[in-house]
Amino acid sequence: MAFDYRLKKQKDFDKVFKEGKRLFSDSLTLIYLPSKELKVGFAVSKKHGGSVKRNRIKRLLRESFRSFSPEKMKNFFFVFIPKIKDEYDYHVFLKDIEYLLKKGGFFKDNRLC
Repeated sequence: MAFDYRLKKQKDFDKVFKEGKRLFSDSLTLIYLPSKELKVGFAVSKKHGGSVKRNRIKRLLRESFRSFSPEKMKNFFFVFIPKIKDEYDYHVFLKDIEYLLKKGGFFKDNRLC
């Protein structure tokens, strides 16, 4: 199944960065903004390393977010920004995404699955 909830347009990213609210965890920052549909983006800066490392981080983040059922989530634009670390782990991202989504109350019925 293709990941069809991607936030792609630069104007959408700019709007989320400018108007969105922020939540923080140990390894991630979440910026969110209410919208008409669910879209998620990942912002990984060049401070994280070369393109190979940045793309690996984005793959880990996408796969971690995919674990949660998007159909049961409220409509928001989400942008996840990883904090700079030496190592990045799928399980750490999974735990932190779950923490941020619960903290923000982004599920329609307050359940994960």
